[in-house]
Amino acid sequence: MGRNTRKRRMPLAAKAVAASAALALGGGGLVWANFYASADESDSNAAGTQAQAVSAQVATISCPDVGQSLTSVPDQARVEVDGELATLDQQITDAYQRLATTRDAQGKDASFVQNSILQPLKDRRKVILDRITLEINRAGGKAPTDMDALAGCTGTPASGTTDAGQDDGGQGDGGQSDDGQQDDQNNGGQDDGGGQDDGQQVIGGQAGNGPVAADFVDITKVQRNVAAKPRKNRNASTGTFTTRCGVNANGNHNTDNVIVAPGVANGAHHLHDYVGNQKIDAFAGNDTFLDGGTSCQNKDDLSAYYWPVVRVQDGTQDFDQDADGGGKEGNVGRILKPVQAQIKYVGSPTGKVVAMPQFLRIITGDAKTTTNGLANANAHWSCTGFENKVQLTEQYPICPRGSQMVRTFAFQSCWDGQNTDSANHRTHVAFADGAGNCPSSFKAIPQLTMRLVYNVPRPSVQDGVVKNAYAVDGFPEQLHKAHTDHDDFIAVTKGNLANKIANCLNSGRACK
Repeated sequence: MGRNTRKRRMPLAAKAVAASAALALGGGGLVWANFYASADESDSNAAGTQAQAVSAQVATISCPDVGQSLTSVPDQARVEVDGELATLDQQITDAYQRLATTRDAQGKDASFVQNSILQPLKDRRKVILDRITLEINRAGGKAPTDMDALAGCTGTPASGTTDAGQDDGGQGDGGQSDDGQQDDQNNGGQDDGGGQDDGQQVIGGQAGNGPVAADFVDITKVQRNVAAKPRKNRNASTGTFTTRCGVNANGNHNTDNVIVAPGVANGAHHLHDYVGNQKIDAFAGNDTFLDGGTSCQNKDDLSAYYWPVVRVQDGTQDFDQDADGGGKEGNVGRILKPVQAQIKYVGSPTGKVVAMPQFLRIITGDAKTTTNGLANANAHWSCTGFENKVQLTEQYPICPRGSQMVRTFAFQSCWDGQNTDSANHRTHVAFADGAGNCPSSFKAIPQLTMRLVYNVPRPSVQDGVVKNAYAVDGFPEQLHKAHTDHDDFIAVTKGNLANKIANCLNSGRACK
């Protein structure tokens, strides 16, 4: 089914938010504020008291993810609902920006965050939630009855921060958990990653919204945690199909996401690399995809493969420093282009696969795990030479010298047999279980896997401070955590390629 790609009108609520944000920001771009006042800025008792007050304040804003609650939305209401969901994201971004630029006021008034940021945000969200309910019900659907409960947001303190000016009690690589990942450590004294030099402490990162020292771990000190793959039975589809689509050498970027926010510019609030289809933006539809051209060597592969960029936060800036989705929303630093982007389809260990349907959309991972939790996280970070030993979800690896950083993705490999998308963009596909079996009534499809390799300047952590930090782009309030990594895919083929891929896997061949 094609999508309506008209440019959406801006809802009245969004206009109000935009106006209030403009006033809060003085009509200009966001000047990212440091989060923690230093206790040595002044020797006066008043300055010390203010520093303690600021240090106790929230670092980010956590709001219920409304989109994940909408498992059933009539097709005729999808475009409008997706647009309203994008407005909710913009509201959170605006509120987070206000949080980041009002630290002085927060230090003087303990109720400032609640009264001036969280309560107005709740009121604005309530307007949009009412509109979503109306649109679903008017289209013949049934909106969840507890939508009002999703309006309220909370202030969340920074994980691993200490009071301003205090020692962190020691920072190191230790604290290994049972799954081989490092436990969170305090990171008092965290600097700004080279982005600012005003003697203040911050939550971390060049823009003051992460990452922090506890987000990194020396991979050589992590226990092996990679589980054995499921055993293949005699009916397994053992073949592979590799498609070569490049590394986005031509710099095809935008901050849209046509899957979750069709018709909404800057719907992702962060920058994507695109390979494969070359005409993917918020206003593209199925007809556009078919006419989009491709960076893939196989010209029948018009699929869209896109992922958030990785940046090194060494004080440098990139082309989007003053742009939405870039520096204006806390995604700063030099963009790193992968040196390798390997895209491969693999089969099922338990049986044959069916061809992917045309225009199937899949998102793997969750861009909002900092506030949603890890239920849908599917991030895998490692280093060359360690990929079959250690895969990290909650931290970025510090690779040994001579080793490269690697991001890998293994997409959902089970399809409901009917839908190319779903209201929350998840329930039409599923992961196989530990033995490789799909849920009841789901069909096994070729599993898309991606491996992205980067030359990353080696970070170092000393005394609770990370230097040469790198991080994945994300929503500003998500604090650039490693577990927010995600990947997006739209299946678009011609020349019977979808069936050729399935036949290749089912016959056990290695195809290109």
